[in-house]
Amino acid sequence: MAQIPNTQIKAAHVEALRREFASLAERGVWVCGNVFSSIVLVKGELDDAERTGSDLMGGADGVALRAALGRLGYAPEDFCALASCGDEGPLEPALFREALEALDPEAVVAVDDAAADELREAYAEELALIEDFNTAALMPGLVAPVMGRRMLALDGFEAALTDPRAKQRMWAYLKQLPPEGAPY
Repeated sequence: MAQIPNTQIKAAHVEALRREFASLAERGVWVCGNVFSSIVLVKGELDDAERTGSDLMGGADGVALRAALGRLGYAPEDFCALASCGDEGPLEPALFREALEALDPEAVVAVDDAAADELREAYAEELALIEDFNTAALMPGLVAPVMGRRMLALDGFEAALTDPRAKQRMWAYLKQLPPEGAPY
């Protein structure tokens, strides 16, 4: 029996993933960055530039998060953003969950309250299994273990950029999510 070369297997996996994300995009899901990233930033409150086609997390919030993740040990290319909303408002929880599961990161950061709300709804059953109520409610700054990944809600990262104390709080929250693999 002939063995299939690894390059063909990898190409088949990449093609299947390409089709999966094309299908998600057709249904209104917006993903930006490296879909193989170990960390996904979820944003639900889009600014005007993002709504008109600019890169998701392409503003000051994205720059600050890339810098923070770099200081934690994530590689510069290890950056992916997912919008928890579409043109018509929040994504349906099942569609949002499908998109996040397709990305399959080791860590998820909800950068605003709308994104945290979408995570709570899409993963309600799994969050209900967590004994600590505040962690189960994805309260800002608490890391929730959900289906083998870590989820963290920030309470308004973009707004925190203008307040030094709030920036320090965000940094303290993010320091709880170092990469699980070897540092880069």
